[in-house]
Amino acid sequence: MAIIRYQEPELTAWPSFDRLANLRDEMNRLFEGTMTPFSGNAGLFGGWTPALDVYEDKDNVFVKVEVPGMKKEDIDISLHDGMLSVTGERKEEKEERKGESFRSERYFGRFHRTVTLPTQVNGDKVKATYKDGILTVELPKSEEAKPKQIQVNVS
Repeated sequence: MAIIRYQEPELTAWPSFDRLANLRDEMNRLFEGTMTPFSGNAGLFGGWTPALDVYEDKDNVFVKVEVPGMKKEDIDISLHDGMLSVTGERKEEKEERKGESFRSERYFGRFHRTVTLPTQVNGDKVKATYKDGILTVELPKSEEAKPKQIQVNVS
């Protein structure tokens, strides 16, 4: 028997209403996939979903998406009404194999992720980079969304 130390759950920095937006995104993903036929290695509803992280600093919102083994030409990014969408397709490798597969855990096919951004961003200055299987989208915050420093005058 192993003894494991209790760890306090981490508190998130996002306001509660953003959790509802995340729940909505997850529900949309669930129901979007139900219309596609089942495929042997394409997951329960016929697609796969890359993991992503969203975080921000005082000037930017960052979205990092895990899409290893893909070419940048197979990834599309769009921004509309405060929502960032990343879509693409990982193509199955066609190779001659001798014998039967013992295990197949890699997913192939189309994916679609949409995430609600926590603040307004300047769509004209968005940058995307792809390195070592990680797509990083840098979204500069709009001037209205940036925190303002207010000076207090003493009278």
